[in-house]
Amino acid sequence: MSDMTQRAEVEQEPTVQTRKTVKRGGGDPASRGRTTIADGVVEKIAGLAARDVVGVHAMGSGMSRTFGAVRDRVPGGASKSVTRGVKAEVGEVQTALDLEIVVVYGVAISDVARAVRENVVSAVERMTGLEVVEVNIAVSDVKLPDEEEEEEEPRIQ
Repeated sequence: MSDMTQRAEVEQEPTVQTRKTVKRGGGDPASRGRTTIADGVVEKIAGLAARDVVGVHAMGSGMSRTFGAVRDRVPGGASKSVTRGVKAEVGEVQTALDLEIVVVYGVAISDVARAVRENVVSAVERMTGLEVVEVNIAVSDVKLPDEEEEEEEPRIQ
């Protein structure tokens, strides 16, 4: 061997033998089995994300908010429903959402709707891994500054 060849052999680092990972049970553990997400889970995530947007006063129509206020006051009744005004259709890899919101008077409804869509899509996709194909928003009311809150004074005692 020439000096160049010997020098090249000497400069090579010795290879370290590593133990091969043996896959048992048919592949990557993360791909074993199926995960299903209930409509209600997506509805809760979307409801909370929509309520976080500035300009959203409440969720749901006037009638659903009235029934919800009564239900919230009944002893043993459900606590404030985060899914009020939210309907989700969940498939295996995609979901579609319908939201009904009440906006605060004076805000630009198109800006609020855009912000709600962005926040809902981001939260649902991040938390569930589902692709959000659409978020339909219906603005059912505007909260005027001088209007009384429906839920402040209980009518049932």
